[in-house]
Amino acid sequence: MTTTSKQLPTVGVIGLGAMGQGMAGSLRRAAYPLRVCDVRHGAAQAFAQEGGVACATPAELARGADIVVSVVVNAEQTEAVLFGEHGAAAAMAPGALFVMCSTVDPHASVALERRLNDLGLLYLDAPISGGAAKAASGQMTMMTAGRPEAYARAGGVLEAMAAKVYRLGDQAGNGSKVKIINQLLAGVHIAAAAEAMALGLREGVDAAALYEVITHSAGNSWMFENRMEHVLRGDYTPLSAVDIFVKDLGLVLDTARASKFPLPLSATAHQMFMQASTAGYGREDDAAVIKIFPGIALPPAP
Repeated sequence: MTTTSKQLPTVGVIGLGAMGQGMAGSLRRAAYPLRVCDVRHGAAQAFAQEGGVACATPAELARGADIVVSVVVNAEQTEAVLFGEHGAAAAMAPGALFVMCSTVDPHASVALERRLNDLGLLYLDAPISGGAAKAASGQMTMMTAGRPEAYARAGGVLEAMAAKVYRLGDQAGNGSKVKIINQLLAGVHIAAAAEAMALGLREGVDAAALYEVITHSAGNSWMFENRMEHVLRGDYTPLSAVDIFVKDLGLVLDTARASKFPLPLSATAHQMFMQASTAGYGREDDAAVIKIFPGIALPPAP
């Protein structure tokens, strides 16, 4: 029997940034009844013009949603979405599901699960990866952990948003742990890519030629190929900003510090992003970490 849209749960997406907008679009294509909310109310209204309901607050969204998907930046914003003024938690119906897609301290995710379960609500620890393009095409990755009841409540919603949905445990925490390990690699790779390109520029190598050779050689990485293209274009429009890696590598180091585990490469990359942020590049694309290197002429903006 074919499932119709009337039988599908209503999903609310809070946060229509680079990732959230694409995820909401994937849900709309999959015919889920959809509600959206963003601090920029105009963004929600613009999205809803092609389908869905724009809501002014998380509480308004939650009152009509069976599943609430939160795609905000950090733990503080997640706290505000749930428990701030006009927060979603008090408006969610008993048994409703909250899907937390932010990169946060794993302990914070564990605490959120406990608080929501105490309110009779379900919770999934579900950080995401893949970038805006993969989010828009439904091809991103979700790293999830939660109770079996939460997965049962989610139904096909996760698969509608992501090509890969990894189930990493029956309670919150492991999804966030795996995500920060991914961010360790992503941040170190971006920093290393910037360092390599900066050295090439310093030594007078043509930037486009260097990019062509490296992307067809053993030294290539997905981050080099993706982020150094931004450098070649001179386009630092933020898809993932420098300050995101100040935060995320900080979470990596905090987690390792708790168990006295050394992470020398992560610490160096974190300092590089901190230096870029302090120099005024915090809201630029994370490829702007290359701007900390002296004595190089970067490709100009178009």
